[in-house]
Amino acid sequence: MEIYVVRSGDTIQSVAERFQVPKEQLMRDNQIGEGEPLALGEALLVNPGKAGWDRREVVCSGYAYPFIQPEILKETMEYLTKVLVFAYRFDQSARLIGPDTPDDRILEEIREQDGVPVLVLASLGDNGTFDRDLLSWFLNDPVAQEKVIDQVVETVQKKGYRGVDVDFEHVKKEDSGKFAAFVEDLGQVIRGLGYQVSVTLAPKTSDCQPGALYEGTDYRLLGEMADEVFLMTYEWGYSRGQPMAIAPVNMVRRVVEYAVSRIPRDKIILGIPNYGYDWPLPYRTGETVGKSIGNVEAVRLAASQGAEIFYEETAQSPYFHYKNDRTDHVVWFEDVRSIQAKLRVVSDYGLAGLGYWQIMRMFRANWLLLADTFRIL
Repeated sequence: MEIYVVRSGDTIQSVAERFQVPKEQLMRDNQIGEGEPLALGEALLVNPGKAGWDRREVVCSGYAYPFIQPEILKETMEYLTKVLVFAYRFDQSARLIGPDTPDDRILEEIREQDGVPVLVLASLGDNGTFDRDLLSWFLNDPVAQEKVIDQVVETVQKKGYRGVDVDFEHVKKEDSGKFAAFVEDLGQVIRGLGYQVSVTLAPKTSDCQPGALYEGTDYRLLGEMADEVFLMTYEWGYSRGQPMAIAPVNMVRRVVEYAVSRIPRDKIILGIPNYGYDWPLPYRTGETVGKSIGNVEAVRLAASQGAEIFYEETAQSPYFHYKNDRTDHVVWFEDVRSIQAKLRVVSDYGLAGLGYWQIMRMFRANWLLLADTFRIL
């Protein structure tokens, strides 16, 4: 496959003729509607329909909420090893609580397509955000842990899950060893059922990296206890932060360099964002809030506003500016160029695979590029 960057004067018809591919296929692959304009600087995936070369096998996972649109799940599952269903949690009575939207429908749809559902256990509080104090209480209460593990096992067996992913964030520094011990205890039970336990890891670059997100995450210990680790290599640009690339590849590589020094490569899954942010300008610390935006939606916004899309070479990420209601905006997002750069990281470091947060929005060109690069286990 090829990536073509739209120039002045290009149309869907002219690009299709240039590469001798059907216009309808080019539009479908890049999710361009009839009559929609192209954006200057937009990256198009051109699929000539030729057979792929010998590709390395990798694992590919995707997080999904139970309310995902069935048609998106159906199309995306063709490219996934497993679907991580977000999320189960626990309260201070050690009661396992399921997702706000029941998971019965998504599990049925995954089974219908012979997919692999994984139960995500997250340290979420009642308000839906990660609760550091709740997690600390849990990690220091062996009885509560035993009760939750028993309920997780019961749920896995009853509902047909085929693995567990542990998403504990903002772990206190003093609880890092207890976090790893819990993953070990859970793993022993889940592996006894014939399944695996994975764990999500904040994107660290050193052992002693300061900050609430990092200090309680011990890469070496967790890499030993888990069957697989998911690097959360995104959110450098986040909703309340300074506008910038969501997952700048130069920073992603720094995290991976550190990770492979502490964890076997065949356990590491590289996290990839399937979204961008639209920030109003000027940015004011503590005040400005960026709005989450889909990658296809971002390109359509640029085209509708007549904005040119630029590509930042160091971060290897696209962005553009536009003005709406006399307010300036900047949008950073992902396109096939930035995805290709991340796929190269997986190849360059020989990682086990990659995973997406999250698959709720369709980004078809990404999946086609992925399938052209790797063979999905």
